[in-house]
Amino acid sequence: MDPVLLRQIWQAHSGKIVGLMVGFFVGLMIIIIGFFQALFIIFCMVAGYLIGKRLDEKEDILDILDKLLPPGTHR
Repeated sequence: MDPVLLRQIWQAHSGKIVGLMVGFFVGLMIIIIGFFQALFIIFCMVAGYLIGKRLDEKEDILDILDKLLPPGTHR
C-alpha cells in the first residue's frame, strides 16, 4: 500500500485508530482474564504512564512521592 496514503489516513484518523486498538485490547483482556483483573491492569498502566510522564518532565521522584504519600512515609 502507498506510504503517502497511509500517512494521510493516520493524520486524519489517528484518534479513531488508537481508540479502536485500545478498545480491542481492553475487550480482549476482559474476555481472557475477567473484568476486575483487567480493570486492575488498566489502573496500573495509567499509574505507570502518569509517573513516567512526570519523570519525563524532569520532576523529582521525591516530589512525586510527596504528592502521593502522607508526609514522612518515604524518608
